[in-house]
Amino acid sequence: MTNDSDEWLVHGERTVYDSEWVRVGLADLSQPSGERFEHHTVWFPAPAMTVLIDDAEEHVLMSWRHRFAPGIWNWELPGGIIDAGESPGETAMRELVEETGYRPRSLEPLVAFEPAVGMLRNPNHVFLGRGAELVGDPTEVNEGKFEWVPLHRLPELIHGGQVQNSGTLVGLLHILAFGIGSN
Repeated sequence: MTNDSDEWLVHGERTVYDSEWVRVGLADLSQPSGERFEHHTVWFPAPAMTVLIDDAEEHVLMSWRHRFAPGIWNWELPGGIIDAGESPGETAMRELVEETGYRPRSLEPLVAFEPAVGMLRNPNHVFLGRGAELVGDPTEVNEGKFEWVPLHRLPELIHGGQVQNSGTLVGLLHILAFGIGSN
């Protein structure tokens, strides 16, 4: 139930840094208690990614790749930033083909979420692709090594800390929770 008296009131916001990859702002806020202060906000461009399951529904296509900012190797789903004028579904399809060379036989929205809802504006869109048709060679060469990972290994990879990307975690946990695939 929503109660308007529990809503934080935004009196205004100003940008303190802006680029195509990140925008940092300061928002003038009032909390329900009446306390008023400035709080930072961070915007990142929205991504779309795909949990692509093979025709037998026994494997998911993921990349083992290095991420320099946290300094980690981890398994990730194919995906990328939503371009201007593109829908999240169009981005998911484009990125899948560019990064892997595969096109799904079907593509449907799986889940959308905010990875750090308290201070970050970055809606993530995760899609479920079923079936895979190889339509060409990947055109993006810096996205890691893609492999068909058995669905039954997902809990082990997640528990072992080999999946660190929030979108990948949310997508994989979603299919595990709802029994999608043969797992």
